[in-house]
Amino acid sequence: MASHSTSSTTVPRKRSKTQSEVAVNPSFDNLPSSLLEVIMSRLVLKDNIRASASCKTWREAAVSVRVVEKHPWLFCFPKRGTSFELLDPLHWKTYTLNLPELADSTLCYSRDGWLLMRRSVSKDMFFFNPFSRERVSLPKFEQSFLVIAFSCPPTSDHCVVGLVSSLRFYVENQERRITISTCHPGATEWITQESVFHSVFLWHDKHHSKLFFLHNRFYFFHCFNQGGGSLHSFHTSSRTWDSHYAYVSSEHQLSYYQKASFLAEKNGELFLMLTSGNEKPLIYKLVSSNWVKMSLTELDGLTFFVSFYNSELRNNLPWMRNNVYFSRFGYNRKSCVSYSLDESTYSPCKEWHSWQQLCPPQSIWIVPPENVLDYL
Repeated sequence: MASHSTSSTTVPRKRSKTQSEVAVNPSFDNLPSSLLEVIMSRLVLKDNIRASASCKTWREAAVSVRVVEKHPWLFCFPKRGTSFELLDPLHWKTYTLNLPELADSTLCYSRDGWLLMRRSVSKDMFFFNPFSRERVSLPKFEQSFLVIAFSCPPTSDHCVVGLVSSLRFYVENQERRITISTCHPGATEWITQESVFHSVFLWHDKHHSKLFFLHNRFYFFHCFNQGGGSLHSFHTSSRTWDSHYAYVSSEHQLSYYQKASFLAEKNGELFLMLTSGNEKPLIYKLVSSNWVKMSLTELDGLTFFVSFYNSELRNNLPWMRNNVYFSRFGYNRKSCVSYSLDESTYSPCKEWHSWQQLCPPQSIWIVPPENVLDYL
């Protein structure tokens, strides 16, 4: 019997193009890496990510120039003691900071990695950085106030703090007046003034109003009992109020006790978000003194982080885009409650009856430093 010899099949290797062939038939595959990086750097984040899926060369170029914003972390105050929790909402990691400097203090606001605090008994106010442990004192403020905010880190020469302490309606002359106070780090006292406040609505919800600094102004969103509100601003240099008459009516059906408003800024533009229990959050952008409702397409991957005291807004977070993150822990205390704008659902799925359930006053969003793990 004749034996049959087995022969192996040889697959020919793909021949690399010579320099002359590349010169005659150029293609995107042969672009120099430096030129590819320039092209990728001109793309917005979502297009950068799409281009990176083309091939290995494009992926390396896209990743090398991709700019991803730093997302805020959730900073949680304990019921007692001085052990504070920090939650990274992207990686679901929780850390603990022991901060005896914050004992017997009340949280007021946060921005740019700094907390604005107030002593419960003495009413002393101060800035505190929980990572570097730096502290910057402010003049004492004896009265209660409705809302408070500051412009930038207290280490900046341009930092200004503003608070609205009262909003009153006088029946005898049918006039509404607002009291605002401002100061700078290093000042010895607050500058307070009362002004006429123009609003066509008589009844307001002072506890849900918001204050935010942008373009040398403190923007004050004046909430109405029936939902929605109007926008006003206080210019810190001229110390005058402007009524923008940027009114917005809430489309939510629940009572105003369950509704909330949040102000945030991105690239110099002011955004407003209205929430109400389990209903879909409504998002608006200020355009020429008018609130324009944003569609999902127009939002283009924005991510909102909202709390009882402050709000943060990002648009370069590819793994968290089109979501609203609330300052409440989920069931496993490793993630926070969120709302997907793509899927129109809350996670975890639960009947949320009020905005304070989603944004408890014991937590706030804070921007961590680049080397945050060095402090933990």
